[in-house]
Amino acid sequence: MSFESPADLPERPSKSQLKREMLALQALGEKIIALPAPQRARLPLSEDMLAAVEETSRIRSHEGRRRHMQYVGKVMRREDIDAIQAVFAEFEQEKLRRDHAFHRLEQWRDRLVEGEAETLEAFIAEYPHVDRQALRQLIRNAQSERQRGKPPTNARKLFQLIRDTASI
Repeated sequence: MSFESPADLPERPSKSQLKREMLALQALGEKIIALPAPQRARLPLSEDMLAAVEETSRIRSHEGRRRHMQYVGKVMRREDIDAIQAVFAEFEQEKLRRDHAFHRLEQWRDRLVEGEAETLEAFIAEYPHVDRQALRQLIRNAQSERQRGKPPTNARKLFQLIRDTASI
């Protein structure tokens, strides 16, 4: 009869640790459920997980949803969490790129409204297919609005033209 010392026993996670992991899986399941269908389709999900996500939309009661989210957490244990989180990271990078492009277009608009001739020529050089007449008209109107303290209606139209020209 051999006695094992506590140091010889394999370490098991505590109940609290298991509960934290389960809650993290449920939270990830909530994020998946909240995604729009086209983004959700990009995730590497099993058939069971897809069925659980689909089922969520049919549950109306609070208690039923709570129990279903526990089931989602259980199904999430069998999913490839690293691959799912990698796709979420891609979503975040795409959002950052869109935000950066949006800010760049806002800067173009602001510089064009400030009225520097070389800015207009630089914009036309970068986007040669822009409607130059509409661009110049909107710039003049936006400058006039700014000088008179009017709402920036034409500045918004100018931004729309810039965004459409840049195809973002």
